[in-house]
Amino acid sequence: MTGQRKSVKILGAIELWKVRFHYQQDCVFNAETYLAFLQTLARRYRRQGAILIHDYASYHKKPLVQSLLEANGDWLEVQPLPKYSPQLNPTERLWQYTRKNGTHNRYFENQGELVGTLTRVFGEMQTYPELIRPSMLPFF
Repeated sequence: MTGQRKSVKILGAIELWKVRFHYQQDCVFNAETYLAFLQTLARRYRRQGAILIHDYASYHKKPLVQSLLEANGDWLEVQPLPKYSPQLNPTERLWQYTRKNGTHNRYFENQGELVGTLTRVFGEMQTYPELIRPSMLPFF
């Protein structure tokens, strides 16, 4: 893997009111992996309801995803972000925090080391939401 960029695919969502971070690691970003992530969120939020903010990822627009979103419209509201506006996406703040506190200026010998660092940083965010609360303040 020398000279190749190591990456890990992470789907993420944040519950703003409690500053609770949910994530799922996968091999690719596509409609199937996104559906699996949505089903995980559904188990947690189906009773209380949720608002999902979508950016313009291509898999968000796939018919399979749209069908699931429509079928769950009684508890799940989807709001699109304006195009080219990552500053309005709360999850982007978590990725910035992750880079700053985990991956910035670091060399990872292998993908396992990268995953271990991400797991540590995400675990800290989940255990100590006060670490990321200041990043979320603009959204309140």
